[in-house]
Amino acid sequence: MTQSGVGGPVVRPEATVMQHAIRLLVILNACGEPIAVNDPAMCVAVIRAELRLQALDFWLRNPDYLAGELLTKVERGELALDYLAVVEHLLDSSEPDLHWYPMPRWHHGAYEAIDDAFSVLSAYGLAAVRRQGGVMKTARSQFFLTEAGRTAAENLAREPVLSWYTEQVKLVASAAGGDNGSTLKKRQYQQAEYARTKLGVNIAPIHSAVRERLGALKVAVGPSLVPVAGGQA
Repeated sequence: MTQSGVGGPVVRPEATVMQHAIRLLVILNACGEPIAVNDPAMCVAVIRAELRLQALDFWLRNPDYLAGELLTKVERGELALDYLAVVEHLLDSSEPDLHWYPMPRWHHGAYEAIDDAFSVLSAYGLAAVRRQGGVMKTARSQFFLTEAGRTAAENLAREPVLSWYTEQVKLVASAAGGDNGSTLKKRQYQQAEYARTKLGVNIAPIHSAVRERLGALKVAVGPSLVPVAGGQA
């Protein structure tokens, strides 16, 4: 995998199946909705459409797009000015950049197969998937977090390295709110780089564009109101 840098392309290892599984686990824990009466026993949360799961994974894997979405919410008054420091951290800190793993664009937006990663979670009893539909109706997958999965996610928060995921996904949850998958994808398509990416090609980063927007907003609100960047909120 390559990313453009000051001295040319930066090469980094591809994300592993285990890293993908960890992302899905923390997304289910932080962004899942409460289960309903007819949902599987021993489950505590659910994401009811893969489209939403893929959209959330995109923001967790692309800190610059997440920063852009948080900045939009600040501009609209939906998030406090304190989040400007968070946006700056996402753009300038090396830690979010180390977790940058682009996704290719397909017909319904950013997508990467989740079967292998979800199989890892299922094998350890951390998550489960239920498919609805059949011959006369398009099958739809629902993704459940089990009680054991919630415990595992909470344990990650105490790990010095893996706790990054549990903190970052809180920002993803703030960006997404309660929007369904279709709405999240529409929001992501509003970014020009995302929308014009050819099918099957990795969606290009937008660091520079978000930095320009951040700089303009900091000038507009004045230095006395701009928080100092020092980490995530």
